[in-house]
Amino acid sequence: MEQIETWSDFNVAMVGATAALAGLVIVAASVNIGDIIKEASLTARLAAGISGLVLALIGSAIGLIPAVGPVPYGVAMVVIAVGAGVFQAQATRRIFENRLPANRLRWLKSAVGFFAPLAYLIGGALLAAGQPVGLVWFAAGSIVAIVAALLVSWIVLVEVLR
Repeated sequence: MEQIETWSDFNVAMVGATAALAGLVIVAASVNIGDIIKEASLTARLAAGISGLVLALIGSAIGLIPAVGPVPYGVAMVVIAVGAGVFQAQATRRIFENRLPANRLRWLKSAVGFFAPLAYLIGGALLAAGQPVGLVWFAAGSIVAIVAALLVSWIVLVEVLR
């Protein structure tokens, strides 16, 4: 599909950016990992943030496979988006289990992590149905995954030091 090939520069940039960012998040978290794992909701949120970056990384990498067709690309992204959504569902469960008074805005904390998998799910379904606009949804999902991962990582790293 010619449309997939036109996104190759974007996909190359996203593969590099998401891989580097995922590595940095893991290294940053490892500095305080002993404190982070004491709070199940922080651990789950960090895992969900990293899974969003992995989703964007894999999505961009698949887009770089020579002659990848829209149907296999779309179906693969639906499956991978569901996998990333499982991490966020686990994080949501942990967020709502945390009954400390300081744990406010539970719905917002939970919703942030679902945006990237949802964008990839929509994009994958559209692309598998022959709609090239699915690629735009992948791009949006990549950007949202980066923003969400940065936000969640920052919050986790600050929360653990309070």
